[in-house]
Amino acid sequence: MNSFFARLHRAGRVTAACTIAIAAACAGASVGGSSGGGAVATAPRASIASAPKSDWIQLFNGRDLSDWDIKFAKHQLGDNYNNTFRVEDGLLKVRYDKWTAFDGEFGHIFYKRPFRYYLVAAEYRFVGNQVTGAGPNLAWAKRNNGIMINGQSAQSMGLNQDFPISLEVQLLGGLSDGKPRSTANLCTPGTNVHFGDSLITRHCINSTSKTYDGDQWVRVEALSLGDSIIKHIANGDTVLVYRKPEMGGGSANNTNPGVLVEGKPITGGSISLQAETAEIDFRKVEVLNLEGCMDPKSSSYRPYFIKHDPAACK
Repeated sequence: MNSFFARLHRAGRVTAACTIAIAAACAGASVGGSSGGGAVATAPRASIASAPKSDWIQLFNGRDLSDWDIKFAKHQLGDNYNNTFRVEDGLLKVRYDKWTAFDGEFGHIFYKRPFRYYLVAAEYRFVGNQVTGAGPNLAWAKRNNGIMINGQSAQSMGLNQDFPISLEVQLLGGLSDGKPRSTANLCTPGTNVHFGDSLITRHCINSTSKTYDGDQWVRVEALSLGDSIIKHIANGDTVLVYRKPEMGGGSANNTNPGVLVEGKPITGGSISLQAETAEIDFRKVEVLNLEGCMDPKSSSYRPYFIKHDPAACK
């Protein structure tokens, strides 16, 4: 990473710390818009780490893909082209054993509901080979997939659209060649982000993570707080921080008219996993929702919530 982006990383971390502190302070004060019409007095916000395991939403149930929508470029919504996404041995797998060629049919599998304030985590390992017919122009895609966050819906994708408008938490596996290859990077199909106060339009920015060679399991998380702060975390280490995502830029081709609105703030959206020519296993995909009832009198109250949702109070 060059010195310019190193400075941006540092600026992003400072801004992130301030914004998260402000969010915590706001959560510990009063939050307007309760179900009764008045302010809701909340208790001090607890750490996200205090959330019980039972509060995590398991996006992958370990059995099937019933809660997901599949979209491949050049194919209709719901066409699991060449049975690429599959569940075997309790794992969600991306496989290319039934492919004989590749012509830009990038694929994504979308969870059924969007989120705004949340922590998403995936445990993955790269396995196998790249799709037959990828060619040298797709050397960048070896052991390369992603978790797409704050994205558009699968239903709004164009027939020939390659990547959803989203923020890609890029997953990269080391190539066992002694060269560094970080994971939990950022790529921006149809989006731009801010580092500090600077709008960055570069498509991909490397994180500060270590290289993970071979077929080892890695846990990558992304903390997303609406249209403010986003953090990428690899095996417990925060490796990238940025803020204020918005629509714009390239690398989301053949979108439907009116879907990509330049400069529109991104406040949340879909979560999807990529099939980007590399074979990969996911043993866990889970979300901790950070938006909910912040009224301590409600049975739905959770002390780690960051954003109040009056409709969630019972």
